[in-house]
Amino acid sequence: MQELTRRQQEVFACIEAFIASHSYPPTMREVAEALSISVKAAYDHIDSLQRKGWVRRAAHQSRSLELLVKREPEQTAPEVIEVPLLGDVAAGKPLLAEENCETMLSLPASMLGRGRFFALRVRGDSMIDAGIHSGDVAVVQQQSTARNGDIVVALLDDAATLKHFYKETNRIMLKSANPQYPPIYTQDVRVLGKLAHILRSYS
Repeated sequence: MQELTRRQQEVFACIEAFIASHSYPPTMREVAEALSISVKAAYDHIDSLQRKGWVRRAAHQSRSLELLVKREPEQTAPEVIEVPLLGDVAAGKPLLAEENCETMLSLPASMLGRGRFFALRVRGDSMIDAGIHSGDVAVVQQQSTARNGDIVVALLDDAATLKHFYKETNRIMLKSANPQYPPIYTQDVRVLGKLAHILRSYS
């Protein structure tokens, strides 16, 4: 049995978790969305898992993934998860978010649940009516899709901004939670993740 790369281990664990939760295997699109990768990348990783003998799938058949390796469940879940703090996110005019990790935040695993997370420091007051203040730390679940009304971190002109997301017929609206700030309309935006938690220090 060939060993897996770290990324392949993440893909295999994603499939394991999905089957444990739903009692049936995920589609390629569901794997891609869970890991915030393209469908093609999901296919490539699963092809590698199949070549190494960890999974089997039938060609041209949805939900045909089968795990060939049964792993014992971990006896104890981690008490904390390390989440990288990547810099600033705007809650006003978009500001450039540094992609360098400033520090790691140790957060309770029970608070986060499954998924991959990152954190950004909020700057500005355009989300004040949603209870989000300048200086707060936004903990974001990494994903590339969003539903109308979700608060997301969106990449716009190489800047990260925190806004309500709305998909309209021919454009995306990024809406503030402060009437002083007009909505941002765009056809070129990338969702980086959905807001999961806000951390605030009163010191």
